[in-house]
Amino acid sequence: MLTVNKLLPQGQGLANALLKRAHTVELDWDVRQKSRFDATDSAGRQLGIFLSRGTAVRGGDVLVAEDGSLIRVTAKPQPVLVITPCAEQGKAFDLVRAAYHLGNRHVQIELQPDHLKIEPDHVLADMLRAMHLTVVEAHTTFEPEGGAYAAGGGHAHGHEGHGHAAPAAPARGKPVGVAVKSAAAPHVHGPGCNHGHDH
Repeated sequence: MLTVNKLLPQGQGLANALLKRAHTVELDWDVRQKSRFDATDSAGRQLGIFLSRGTAVRGGDVLVAEDGSLIRVTAKPQPVLVITPCAEQGKAFDLVRAAYHLGNRHVQIELQPDHLKIEPDHVLADMLRAMHLTVVEAHTTFEPEGGAYAAGGGHAHGHEGHGHAAPAAPARGKPVGVAVKSAAAPHVHGPGCNHGHDH
């Protein structure tokens, strides 16, 4: 087994040529949030990852093995719930309210400008639908926000001057790049809500 005990966030400082030659390992969030785990890379090598306690591995990070070889991490698609404002009556602020209520329940959330993602939970899905949000099941990557005191204060996301393109506008309230399976249940509005529609 090859030991790995160093992580370079987003391959920081590495030339593109080195990144292209690096082996890869695809991991879901359940594994990546641990600082110690085993994995198999694209070359079939068994890896024993031993990082500092509290370290979370993000898609795009690069692991450095004891022999000096590089392993680029990709986020493995997994089941998630994608939360968007109601297409007809919703407002962007609805996502802020949803993030507040999910945060109060200590739920890990991926924050995006036009949607939120959480791991599947039917109780939370019902709560969000009652708040007039659209909730659909999807199979895609999950990169929840890091805690305020985590290294870097969160995860890598687009900032001006960092070479990240802004995401394209979603079609009909669905985030770009998300393979939507189906809504777990119809969108339901409370008393006094005078519009009906399918989500």
